[in-house]
Amino acid sequence: MSNYRNLHFLFTLLLLVVALSAVAAAPKREFYEIKIYHLKNADQEARVEAFLKDAYVPAAHRAGIKNVGVFKPVPTDTMAGKLIYVLTPIKSLELLLTLPKTLDKDAAYASAGKDYIEANYKNPPYARFESIVLQAFTEAPVHMKPNLTGPKSERVYELRSYEGHTEKIYQNKVKMFNVGGEVPLFKRLGFNAVFYAEVIAGSHMPNLMYMTTFENKASRDAHWKSFTEDAEWNKLKVNPEYQNNVSKNTSFFLYPTEYSDI
Repeated sequence: MSNYRNLHFLFTLLLLVVALSAVAAAPKREFYEIKIYHLKNADQEARVEAFLKDAYVPAAHRAGIKNVGVFKPVPTDTMAGKLIYVLTPIKSLELLLTLPKTLDKDAAYASAGKDYIEANYKNPPYARFESIVLQAFTEAPVHMKPNLTGPKSERVYELRSYEGHTEKIYQNKVKMFNVGGEVPLFKRLGFNAVFYAEVIAGSHMPNLMYMTTFENKASRDAHWKSFTEDAEWNKLKVNPEYQNNVSKNTSFFLYPTEYSDI
């Protein structure tokens, strides 16, 4: 009996060690900044792109940020040529706050980005920019690079925003993704998601945002058809627990620039 108790104790201790190791190894939830540049003309578009390609993205890499996404509206969108999206994954809010100071100390950044950084007030490189700060979902704590092989110019990256009627109702939609199983469903159906995240500062709160990616529009349409026909989704969408939890759903169709890491 004594040996049995000893073995039971050792087995329980082993399970505890394994469980604690799994918790310790679980990645922390990332933060993201989505910066959206508003442009007046082709000259501003070229100047902002030159800054991002030659100054910001390389400097972000030097600052320890491996993947920076730079996206533009698809050519058929009325906002094509008027907007540029920049996705910067950050490990903590502190790093987000200190990044500008880090860039200011980077001589190569200052040199490569001089036209943008030192622009005269009579000739600014953009009309305005907005910034959205997000925190990754618990079920998708870190971003993922899409597993795509086709030309970047043909890809369709769908950035979606789900707004909620109230904070509590919005949190119900977040729960639907995490606990309800939407995140695993998207993964099973091959949506190549870059991130899923809660907006913690932005102009359309309360809302969540996520980005799925496809080789082209035909692939995008086929994936969403499979989603709407999926038995698991059709069961989930009628679950009484998750009814009426979205007030507005907006999709933005983008493609990555050639120098985008994502």
